[in-house]
Amino acid sequence: MAGEDGRTPRERYRTQVRAEIKEHAREQIATAGAPGLSLNAIAKRMGMSGPALYRYFAGRDDLITELVRDAYRSLADALRAPASGDADLAGLGAALRAWALDDPQRYFLVYGTPVPGYHAPDDVTTIAREIMGILLDAARRAGARADSHDGTALGAHLARHRQWAGDHPADPAALGRALSFWSRLHGVLSLELAGHFAGMGFDPAVLYGAELDRLTRAVP
Repeated sequence: MAGEDGRTPRERYRTQVRAEIKEHAREQIATAGAPGLSLNAIAKRMGMSGPALYRYFAGRDDLITELVRDAYRSLADALRAPASGDADLAGLGAALRAWALDDPQRYFLVYGTPVPGYHAPDDVTTIAREIMGILLDAARRAGARADSHDGTALGAHLARHRQWAGDHPADPAALGRALSFWSRLHGVLSLELAGHFAGMGFDPAVLYGAELDRLTRAVP
C-alpha cells in the first residue's frame, strides 16, 4: 500500500538502504580514496551479502556515479542560491570555497584525480555544464574587467573552441573570464584541501580572497 508520498513500503525501504550504502561509501572514500571503494566491504559492514548489495547498485561504477551525481548536484544548488539574486563572481567564489571546505572528499571526488577505469555518464556532464552556465551568466554580467581577454591569444582561441560552454551565448571575453575564474580558484582550493599549504605560516583564506579580488576587480 502506498504512503502519503506515493511510494510503497518496499520502495521506501529501498531508498533508505541505498542512502545507507552511499553513506558507507563516502566514509570509505574519506579513508581510502575512491579507487579503494569496495562494495563487498560495505556489504560486510551492513551485515549483507555481496550479491544482496548488488540488488541496490549494479557495481562499483554505478555507486561512484551516484556519489558524483550527488556531489555535482550539491555544488549546483550551492551556486544557484546566490546566483538567484544575480550574485557577482565574488559571491560565487565565496560559495564555491564554502562548499569545498564543508566536505573535502566530496570535492576531490569530482575535482581530484580521476578514478582509474571510471567514466561518468552523460547526465553527470549535463550537471557540470549547468554549473558552468551559472558561472558564465555571472561572467557576462561582470562586464569589462582588468583581466579581459578581448584581443588576446586566449580570447581568439576561445572564440573558435567553445564546446565546453555548450550553447551559452557568452562572448570570448566572458568565456575567458569564467575559465580563468574556475581554473585559478580550483588551483588554490585543491592545494589547500590537499594540505600543501600546511606549515607555510599563512592563512589560505586570505590567499583565496586575494586571488578572488584580482579576478573580479573592475577597471577603474
